[in-house]
Amino acid sequence: MTYEAALESYDRSDFSFGAWTRPVYRRGEGPAVIIIHEIPGLHPLVIDFADRVAAAGMTVFLPSLFGEPGRPVSTGYALGAIINAICIRREFNVWQTGRSSPVVDWLKALARQAHAECGGRGVGAVGMCFTGGFALAMMTEPSVVAPVLSQPSLPMAAGSRRRAAGIDISPAEIACVRKRFEDEDLSVIGLRFKSDALVPEARFDTYRRAFGDRFEAIELEDEDAKPSERPPHSVLTVHLNEQGPSKAAESRVIAFFKERTGA
Repeated sequence: MTYEAALESYDRSDFSFGAWTRPVYRRGEGPAVIIIHEIPGLHPLVIDFADRVAAAGMTVFLPSLFGEPGRPVSTGYALGAIINAICIRREFNVWQTGRSSPVVDWLKALARQAHAECGGRGVGAVGMCFTGGFALAMMTEPSVVAPVLSQPSLPMAAGSRRRAAGIDISPAEIACVRKRFEDEDLSVIGLRFKSDALVPEARFDTYRRAFGDRFEAIELEDEDAKPSERPPHSVLTVHLNEQGPSKAAESRVIAFFKERTGA
């Protein structure tokens, strides 16, 4: 049994744009939601979340940007994926604040195609951890109408106050997103555990300053997380508790997708 067997209920295709071709897994019917996996890759708990989005009446698109699709999370696998992702500098902006990652252009092209194929009012998008901020930069693509930032961890803070408050989107992109929020009555959701050093409070303060009440912050306590060997971090996957505020956060995200996309 291969790791990819975890995706046996999904249709696989390759999507190309610019310099990159990546596999994309698809399931469901209705408006599109692009679910961008976290470190270490497209693991089974990301797939479980996608299953619940599809069950709510949407078509989920799961691009695989790094790692092995379907492989379960482990400490060694996660560390290797972090090192590999940091080394792919042509695709990911890991350290620099005020700049989005080049791979966002590929994701925006995927969103355009998904909207053309699935219809609805637009496309939902969620990034997680390493990809957490990607959904916000994707808002420069008009088809994207429902961005969710789950534990957005770039740029890596690593002891720098500037990076701790930084976000991986440029001033020009911020201006474009802010205009869309006002002109189209849109908004963004951000999720994090309050104790998570990878997603500093200063970063959420930056989102609040940039977008005001268009930024809906969902911040959880440690006791809201599912018990795990790892400190609370992955809101919608590893540390999702099937009851209480954590589950309510997931329900809010799915409802947000349905409302904005017209599912």
